[in-house]
Amino acid sequence: MTQRGPKATAERNRTLALASALVRGAAAAGLGLGALTVLVMVVWISSPFPDSGPGGALRAAAGVWLLAHGAGLVRPDTLSGVPAPVGMVPLLLVLGPVWLTHRAARDAAEPEEGRPRPSQAGAFCAVTAGYLLVVAGAAAYARGGSLRVDPDTLVFPVALVVAGAAAAGVWTAAGRPFGPLPSWSPLVLQEAFARTLFRNRSGTACRAAAVGVMVLLGGGGLLVAVALGRNAVAAQDAFLALAGDWPGRFAVLLLAAALVPNAALWGAAYGLGPGFSLGTGATATPLGLEGDPAVPRFPLLAAVPDQGPGTLLNGAVLAVPVAAALAVAWFTARRAAPADAPRAQAWSPRETVLVTLLAALGCGVGTALLTVVAGGPLGTGALSAFGPVWWLTGPAALAWTAAVGVPAALLLRLWRLRTLGWAWRGDVEVPEAEELPAAVEEEPAVVAGRPRRWWTPWRGRGGTEDEPEGESGDAGPGGSAAPAAPGAVPASGPAPEAASGALPGQGAGRGDAGFEPYDFLPAAPWHEKDFREARRASLKQGSGGLMADFPAAFPADLAADRPVAEPDGPETTS
Repeated sequence: MTQRGPKATAERNRTLALASALVRGAAAAGLGLGALTVLVMVVWISSPFPDSGPGGALRAAAGVWLLAHGAGLVRPDTLSGVPAPVGMVPLLLVLGPVWLTHRAARDAAEPEEGRPRPSQAGAFCAVTAGYLLVVAGAAAYARGGSLRVDPDTLVFPVALVVAGAAAAGVWTAAGRPFGPLPSWSPLVLQEAFARTLFRNRSGTACRAAAVGVMVLLGGGGLLVAVALGRNAVAAQDAFLALAGDWPGRFAVLLLAAALVPNAALWGAAYGLGPGFSLGTGATATPLGLEGDPAVPRFPLLAAVPDQGPGTLLNGAVLAVPVAAALAVAWFTARRAAPADAPRAQAWSPRETVLVTLLAALGCGVGTALLTVVAGGPLGTGALSAFGPVWWLTGPAALAWTAAVGVPAALLLRLWRLRTLGWAWRGDVEVPEAEELPAAVEEEPAVVAGRPRRWWTPWRGRGGTEDEPEGESGDAGPGGSAAPAAPGAVPASGPAPEAASGALPGQGAGRGDAGFEPYDFLPAAPWHEKDFREARRASLKQGSGGLMADFPAAFPADLAADRPVAEPDGPETTS
């Protein structure tokens, strides 16, 4: 019989792991395509007058699924006979494919007991390849449908979206490490990422940038909701005019729900200042709507402002970028000056400014990337430009966040360094006890896990008012001394009945002048007779009667042979 060697077994396990990752990627793509196909088929079955058979509905579902990855679609059947492009991606549909790809890559790269695990690069390549195989099949199947796929968009951005989601999944499986960079990257960046301080500052900037983008999205969605509430009648008329039967209205409702994140980004772009295009000849900004807009009849487009110059109400939308900049400043200042850290550990003003600027840059880049897919062409001619312009919206988000966020972060840093009585932490001398007022004689002790908040400056950092005296570890104002440290005992002599582990010595409480909470006990009295007897009594008490009643002693002959320790240092002569 032939026995496999260790090398052959390892190669076989590696091949099985890569094959499993490939199947995971294909399964993730199949799940997303199947879920969207079921939804499209339900709408097609419930429609009383379908335009095509089941084959056309399946091809339309494949085209919409590819559109969710950023692929460009083309409608060949138009009234003018000229194929019309469809480049606006419903952002809500993007969440499904991205999440499924991320999960497949994470599960393939995570170590699991009893299952071979591929390398990180192998898991990434296998999952991406399996997913893109299904993408290629769906694109080939949708070629003869009513929504054909533009082949140029399958490489960019479809393959880029799939690869990015798979890379994020592998990174999650590795524990989201922040470095090291690849060997081909510049040496300066590799050295910077190797520093813990740089990683902490960069992580803070990334989190603050993400918060800024989320606040922009939330503010934009609020603007759209307010505008739709003001024009509710126009939105209802557009909704009822698009479909006369309930299945058609249900399809319109689903499309409007998928475009809600797009509308929020349109509102954010409007609040930032650049606004959005309503065709090639019209632009809507807070200053007003200029030109002749080409607006299709759709419920969400009822939120578009009226033509004419803007009013004070239109100018109030500038509160959205201000709120985003303040959110970035707040999250940066929380790390720049932690509430439970001394002033020496706070960031310098220069570090605070640099991190805030880096967060502003991240906020601008994230906003620009989102606005790339938030709009797009919906046809030829006037509808070839529809939505916000990314190369204007991204720099606007950067400028707003930097201009408002940097001074706000510096002010918040100074405010968080402030303590009770309008003093600055570590910058003032503590007055004597007799010079303090009766109400505030001693600052409460610091208790971990209960920092003082800026909205409750009267609480302090110690125990609450309901706690009895002595629970916080310090003596209260006018109270008795604090309890002794865990390793200290009263100043009396030897006590054979002392608890196990206790040593006789001087009392050491927090109220003593020379008390150090992390100081070592003196080693000189450890070998004295009283201390040895106390230790022996404690060990005897805990031994359960196993120790003898008499102390151990060396025989005379052995004691005479023991060497006598000589003191270190040079000998002196008298």
